[in-house]
Amino acid sequence: QVRLLESGGGLVPAGGSLRLSCAASGRTFKDYTMGWFRQAPGKEREFVAHIRWSVDIIYYADSVKGRFTISRDNAKNTVYLQMNSLKPEDTAVYYCAAKLINWDYWGQGTQVTVSS
Repeated sequence: QVRLLESGGGLVPAGGSLRLSCAASGRTFKDYTMGWFRQAPGKEREFVAHIRWSVDIIYYADSVKGRFTISRDNAKNTVYLQMNSLKPEDTAVYYCAAKLINWDYWGQGTQVTVSS
């Protein structure tokens, strides 16, 4: 059974940094794309970034480009999201997800709150 477990959320002042982690288990992920999404209160879930597990194919949403960095540690089966220069509008529940074709697997989410 695929399991994605996020951690690293919290409360941070504007301009601060956080690193989110997503520990993946339950299968071999080398052919998967791993992604981060977020959902703010009253808004739809939106894409943040994704990375192919086996090659460095990376894509970011325009809203986070230059501030967020997605990476992976194959040995630990873990994907990270380094978030710098955080803004109050980055406040959301952040979700890790995995896909071959569709985003079929999701974590439970971790709350990130950026105070102004």
